Formats: sequence, structure tokens, C-alpha cells
Amino acid sequence: MGAMSASESHLPGVIALELSPEGAPPRAAIDTASAARLLEHLANDLALLAPGLDKLDLTLAGAHFDVAEALRPGWPLHRRLDELRARAPGQSTRSDARLIAFGADANGDIPPPLQSDPALAGASLRVLPFLVSGDEAAIAAIGDVLETELLDRGMASAATALLAQEAFATRIEHMRYLTVHDLLAMTSMQYGHMGLDPLWPILEAALLAPGEDVMLDAPPEPLLRLHDGEVSITLFSPQEWGRRYAAGEQDHDRLQRHMSQFEARQRQFAAVLEAHGIPVVYDYLPGAALAS
Repeated sequence: MGAMSASESHLPGVIALELSPEGAPPRAAIDTASAARLLEHLANDLALLAPGLDKLDLTLAGAHFDVAEALRPGWPLHRRLDELRARAPGQSTRSDARLIAFGADANGDIPPPLQSDPALAGASLRVLPFLVSGDEAAIAAIGDVLETELLDRGMASAATALLAQEAFATRIEHMRYLTVHDLLAMTSMQYGHMGLDPLWPILEAALLAPGEDVMLDAPPEPLLRLHDGEVSITLFSPQEWGRRYAAGEQDHDRLQRHMSQFEARQRQFAAVLEAHGIPVVYDYLPGAALAS
């Protein structure tokens, strides 16, 4: 995750909110004044971990998103935040750097693409994107510190958590700061617990190295290929599927049941990839896919 603009470098991060079981916050975004107050708390918390951060721009979106929306190729949430930051006036309480917060308008709306996807609402973990910006050397130094410190010491202060809880009108169980690399690592562990380990190399490459060509070719898992930033999922006829995944099986009912489970696994993989903004296509030519 390098520079998003020619003259500066950036460190993308998130505020992670672990919500209580009662449900999602009633507010998708807080107003700009509340976002600015939250940003000041964020700046103070991070400065305790990374001296020198107060000399860098810090930008926050006062809207919460699903983790998958923050982990998409090209980092669109953080890229949009940078574009808004580049056009923003000072909004700073510090003399040497800018604090820039974006929130909802008077009607409670926030402009796209800083709008969360309603289809991905409901998870207990929501994230608010932030961006640290400055010259390349300073960002590299701060990045090294934050990558080391946040996983172990990145809990928000009690005052910051209380402010966020009041602003979003919801109960927050835990609130912490993460770099996007931290968020990737945490998501990898969570997906592992969900049985999605086989998909992770495809997903990680699509995010970090979309130009790579990566295959998932490990029966009994579906056959997937990442190519040119797009994932193809191979569809099989019953006969082709049987030869590849159930050689020697003669029981027709068992074959049908296992193929139905396989197709459900394909749909699960596709849903996860699409949630992360990764294009999915279906390949009806398994012979060509296996030969490529």
C-alpha cells in the first residue's frame, strides 16, 4: 500500500468497532462535528504510540463499514478519503499538520463512495477508515512503529470509546486501531476459523498483487484462478465433476448430495470474493482451465 498521490505517501488504517449483540448502530455516519471530535481523540491516542505523528495529516471518515468494504483491490475507501483530503481546507487544531474529518450532512447522508453497503450490514465488527499522510520518510518511520505497536497496544482510550459510543448511539464492546495490514491478518484468522483457508491465497493476491496469476487447484475444493485481477470459478457437468471429485463413487444419491455441497462451496467462495469487490466469472471450459 504505497503512495496514493505523486508527492506524498500514506498509511491507511481503520478504527475497529466490536459492537454489542444488540445490533448495528442506527446511524451509518455521524455528522462532521462529531467526526472531528472523534478524530482529535484518534490523533491523541495514536500520538502516544507513535511520537511524531502530530506532524502528519490525519484524515477520518465518520462512517462505518463492513471489513470486506475496507479490504478491496485498490483500497477504494482510503483512496476516496485521500481525494477528499486533497480538496479539503485546513480543519486543523494543530499548527504543523491538518486534522480532516468527513461526516454526514444535515440530512444524515454521506456522499458516495463513503456509504456502506446495506447488503453487508449486520456484522458485529465495523470499521471506520483513516489515513495518515506525509512525506515518504516520515510515513515509513511512523508505519514501522504502528505496524509494531497497534496489534498489542492499539486499544482506544476509554474517553475515545465513550465518544464513539455516544456519537453512533450504539453500545461498543471493544474499540481499537489497526493498520490495513493488521486488518488483513485478523481477517485471515477469522476466515480460517470459518473454513475459508483454501480461498485466502486467492483473496490476498487479489488485494496485494492483483497482477499475479494464482490457482486454487486442490480437490475437494472448487477450481479457481486469479488472472488480471479477476477470479474465474470453473463449472463442471455432473460427469466432469464425478471424474475429478468422486472417481469410483457409484451411489447416485451420494453423488448428487456431494455435488450439491460442492456447488454450495462455489457459491460461498464467490460471495466472499464479491464482498471484497473482486470480480468473479464462471468458466464453462474445465479442460481449458486445467490446461492453462
